Amino acid sequence: MASEPTSKKSRALPLMLAGAFVVLGISAVGLTLLAQQPASTAVAIGGPFRLHTGGGKTVTEADLRGAPFLVFFGYTHCPDVCPLTLTKIAQVFKELGPEARIKALFVTVDPERDTPERMADYAGDFDPRVIGLSGDRAEVDAMLAAYRVYARKVPTPSGDYSMDHSAVIYLMDRDGKFVRSVNLDRPPDQVAKDLRAAL
Repeated sequence: MASEPTSKKSRALPLMLAGAFVVLGISAVGLTLLAQQPASTAVAIGGPFRLHTGGGKTVTEADLRGAPFLVFFGYTHCPDVCPLTLTKIAQVFKELGPEARIKALFVTVDPERDTPERMADYAGDFDPRVIGLSGDRAEVDAMLAAYRVYARKVPTPSGDYSMDHSAVIYLMDRDGKFVRSVNLDRPPDQVAKDLRAAL
């Protein structure tokens, strides 16, 4: 069942970044980014993970080595920010072309409702290079902690819930190390031009 739209809060989560940068009203268009952070903070974000996608396939950080990738956290019941962000990522990938060696991970913050199969189907509808990932609560929480991601359930009047969560798009290098956050609030060709330097 779809959760009711609600205002969400996005936080920049690496503790080593400057201060506690909090973005309110995340449901507004374009609030899916943070200012780019220097590569010197890379040690604070990322690390090993083990999650699952459709068809019973397990995905780990080792499977992504050799090419840069994006990471975005969200959930399939999200009414606005998540589909908007995934649409923007797909537009950037289209600008980069099919030969570009880059992928994006869409990692659920709501594994109770988002099965690996649901995540795979949802993410794949945007672009085949977007990989939807889920797992059990412990597996998901481990990746949330590694990427310093904030996420919590927010009850709705209907008795359901939505999720407050970070909306940072992380760029990881070919070795799985954090490079910077990606600003998608720009034309896709400009974002693609910036990403080509990492390919």
